[in-house]
Amino acid sequence: MNEAAERLKTLIIERGEDRSALSRLIGRNAAYIQQFIERGTPRRLAEDDRRTLARYFGVDETELGGPVVTPQLGLFKVPRLAVGASAGPGSLDLDETALSHIGFDPSWLRRSATSSAAVSIIKVQGSSMLPTLRPGDDILVDRGDGAQRLRDGIYVLRIDDVLLIKRVVVERGLLSIRSDNPEHLSKSGIDPASITVIGRVIWSGGEVI
Repeated sequence: MNEAAERLKTLIIERGEDRSALSRLIGRNAAYIQQFIERGTPRRLAEDDRRTLARYFGVDETELGGPVVTPQLGLFKVPRLAVGASAGPGSLDLDETALSHIGFDPSWLRRSATSSAAVSIIKVQGSSMLPTLRPGDDILVDRGDGAQRLRDGIYVLRIDDVLLIKRVVVERGLLSIRSDNPEHLSKSGIDPASITVIGRVIWSGGEVI
């Protein structure tokens, strides 16, 4: 059980609330809160659901999984996850523990991302996206900008249980998945249904060499 689900469970017990009633409060089916707490489905509360529940219980949204704000600078602290996405062969790492955080201007996030709660930072592995992305670079991934909004750009994709960073080009309903490094292969004519779009890459950062 993640920390947000554990905290929500505690609040419900302390206040003597009914899980089904809370599910209806946020406009969900009666089993929604039960599934979130006991099964981890969904893994995170949607932004509107989290806000409504936080106001109902009179707690800060961060207690239910909301983004952390750095009070001194007014920055959103975006988590750097212990996940590597390969720009080459690679493999899928399921460990999503936050290693640290990087602060971003909240006004920039509002302009650039679908939601501040939908962004996280992961590390680039492999060399197929050189020179655009280098091994070791951090990339900011907007998980809310996925398959429903798919368009030309750089995305994190899951293909055959492998997490990849590739440039996607949409061509008459099919996809081309390309490497910026000409020494690596690219593929065309891919059915969008055959891949999972994790999110769009909207920022990158790394050491100057």
